[in-house]
Amino acid sequence: MHENGSPSVCLVGTSPPRRCGIATFTDDLRKALTDSGSNVPAVQIALTDEGGVYAYGPQVVFEIRADELDDYRTAAEFVNGAAVDVLCVQHEFGIFGGEHGGYVDELLERVRVPVVTTLHTVVPDPSPELRAATRRLADLSDVLVVLAEQAVDLLVDGCDVDRDKVRVIPHGVPLGPDLDPERAKEGILATGRRVLLTFGLLSPGKGVEVVLEALPAVVAEHPEVLYIVLGATHPHVLRRDGDAYRESLLARVAELGLRDHVRFVDRYVDLEELRRHLAASDVYITPYHGSDQIVSGTLAYAVGSGCAVVSTPYAYARELLAAGRGELVPFRDPEAMGATLGALLGDDQRLDGLRERARAHGQAMSWPVVGAAYRELFEEVVARHEARPLPALEGPLPGPSFSYLRAITDDVGVFQHAPFGVPARRHGYCTDDVARALVVAVEGARRGDPVAAGLVPGCLSFLHSAQQPTGRFSNLMGFDRCFVEGTASQDTLGQAVWGLGVAAAHAPSADWRALAAELLALAVPAAADLHATRAVAYAMTGLATYLSRDPGALQGRRVLRHQAERQLHLLSLHARGDWLWFDDALTYGNAAVPGALLLAGRVLDEPEWQDTGARTLDFVLQHTISGGRFEPVGNAGWFPRDGVKAVYGQQPVEAGLTALACTTAHEITGEVRYAEAATAAAAWLLGRNRLGIALYDRETGRCADGLDRHGVSRNAGAESTICALMALLAVSDDPVADVGTAP
Repeated sequence: MHENGSPSVCLVGTSPPRRCGIATFTDDLRKALTDSGSNVPAVQIALTDEGGVYAYGPQVVFEIRADELDDYRTAAEFVNGAAVDVLCVQHEFGIFGGEHGGYVDELLERVRVPVVTTLHTVVPDPSPELRAATRRLADLSDVLVVLAEQAVDLLVDGCDVDRDKVRVIPHGVPLGPDLDPERAKEGILATGRRVLLTFGLLSPGKGVEVVLEALPAVVAEHPEVLYIVLGATHPHVLRRDGDAYRESLLARVAELGLRDHVRFVDRYVDLEELRRHLAASDVYITPYHGSDQIVSGTLAYAVGSGCAVVSTPYAYARELLAAGRGELVPFRDPEAMGATLGALLGDDQRLDGLRERARAHGQAMSWPVVGAAYRELFEEVVARHEARPLPALEGPLPGPSFSYLRAITDDVGVFQHAPFGVPARRHGYCTDDVARALVVAVEGARRGDPVAAGLVPGCLSFLHSAQQPTGRFSNLMGFDRCFVEGTASQDTLGQAVWGLGVAAAHAPSADWRALAAELLALAVPAAADLHATRAVAYAMTGLATYLSRDPGALQGRRVLRHQAERQLHLLSLHARGDWLWFDDALTYGNAAVPGALLLAGRVLDEPEWQDTGARTLDFVLQHTISGGRFEPVGNAGWFPRDGVKAVYGQQPVEAGLTALACTTAHEITGEVRYAEAATAAAAWLLGRNRLGIALYDRETGRCADGLDRHGVSRNAGAESTICALMALLAVSDDPVADVGTAP
């Protein structure tokens, strides 16, 4: 979601400088979405036809070669990896590859964001194949948009599409300054003429020949008439037939003696030139032959510009020109066309009435209005997509696998970052990660896992080298095996005390326990000075775990009591009304704080601490578990008091710490709801989340770093993998799994 609250959109369709109606529509929609009114972040994926080479603008971020199936699959990967909230497809069967444009299905099947498909063609009485293709589009789209009311019934009755899935948003038309008709005529070299206009890419079926046949009678009555046919020949027609159609029209003009009354403008005109021609026209004409045409961008532009229109009665014209907004004449009937044109040109009052009614209707079709309608629709489908039913897990929760953690660990320590699962050596190592790795490695070793056991001495060695004479710990180490000065933090000390406390209590080797206890003893005085809430919680967890093994460690007991009382004091300062928390925002690692109080209360026999730990954990769960689904606070804004909870930027650290705290609460209170909450937190890693995407790979033990609106992170570093192991260890049925808890 963009910072202004608008969903970001990726438009799929043809794009300028390719010359076709869909390209113009797509670009106009993008501009309408990004203007000051709608303000929706929008980019485009462009469809390129065979042999086409286009210098796309910066708004085009990806290109699909229409006949290359793999391009559609790659485009889906691009969308899933980009900051895109919704995909909006401008659909016409002819612009996509495959039978009936079926290649686009490969894109729609693979994207994880909601899909809005605008159907620019809806065919009455479709063939079975076309009906199946349309139904497939409906199944793969969250919403189908049509540009005319008649199209709704065609989809519902002809293709068995659910009516609730179809929305009508009119074809957009540009707003521009009202141009003086006489000045406009002067600008197009038509001063003193009565201008008839047809524009658009020229091709057979446009019916221009019908107007030519009607003109002699019109010219006889109105000799000042000039009929302008504005637009280049359609590029597909040029490739297939050359310019034979235009040449046939020119020949017929000569035969009818109309050279002074017909002008062909054989080029693709920009919007400003089009506006001048529309303003200069006395009558706009769409003489199309096809009765089933459900959309016409040219007719929409003419009505939106307030033109007096004469048209054949194809489907879109019947709807758009209803209620006196234009005149209809029969198909292929030059006599009726001539009679209608002649009568209108002789009746200025009638012409003015048509223009007034067309202009009034066109206001609702302006691009700002249409852009706002699309924005509202995008917001709706994104909200609906996020609220879809909770996905089912594929089998039971897996046991923890240490294979990937071992793979991103060398003889120094675990690498901080691993984009695409490959260690990024330039980022080196950090004490925070190694301390957390020690916690899960010790617990895995207690289960008899040889891979986990093999990680323990390396973690202890790293912490040994990281500890300073003051008892504190350097944090960042480069790949050159040198610590970076000034990188120590309170979290670093707190994490180190946690890891050492677990190792001193439960490491499988007496020598390892002795080394951990020695390092811990040096760190405990420094831990007494911690004041960052979460750093204190980490240290408390380590101290409580160690004291469960060695309750006679008086210095540790004193520091644990001191820090527990400090946390309770913070709670008394910040808790107000229904806000039962230790500061003014829920941010990261939230469950660690009540979890530490629960442990401290059990070890030091302080029931009040345990009660407070349970109540503050309930506060966290109230805001992070709903309907059995874990929804941790996201780092894209966190959750300030009296503010809105951020739901993206969700991280595995929340799943690990929540599962751990809830398991502790279940052991202490016996309440099943805590065990269920721990399972929900672990299941979040496996895909029971708002996107239905697994962050944890069952086969490799690898875990992605976060869940964002567009999918999971490509990085799978140390913290995420360790915290996933922490969650899976916490919910395991194995009674030995005491990840940082007292036995």
